[in-house]
Amino acid sequence: MSLLTIGKLAEATGVKVPTIRYYESVGLLPEPPRTDSNRRLYDQETVRRLRFIRHAREMGFETDAIRDLLRMAAQPDRSCRQADGIARAHLTAIDDKIARLTALRDEIEHMLADCPQDHIYSCKVIEVLADHSHCLHAEH
Repeated sequence: MSLLTIGKLAEATGVKVPTIRYYESVGLLPEPPRTDSNRRLYDQETVRRLRFIRHAREMGFETDAIRDLLRMAAQPDRSCRQADGIARAHLTAIDDKIARLTALRDEIEHMLADCPQDHIYSCKVIEVLADHSHCLHAEH
């Protein structure tokens, strides 16, 4: 089994060296053994673990959720109910964010559609930004 330096681990996983060090500092990656010259050495399990972390981050999972999912992945015979719960909570958060972004998009689209693009004194963009009550979703 060949061990990888941090640079080779970065190449193998597409994760930058500072990010690998960060993951070690927050406990997502275990502290690796070091050579006599203090160089970190990583095994293939670390490559798999780092790919898992990278994919989870790309999917938007937070560090604490990834830590919990990694802990569960190390116990393959346990129920996946908790992992499912983490993913469902994340999906709900994504849906909430999409709803907020959709409302924001609608607001800006409406603001632009109503703007005569003439003079600043009649600019709907400036008017809406200056007075929240002109927003579609204004809380009155």
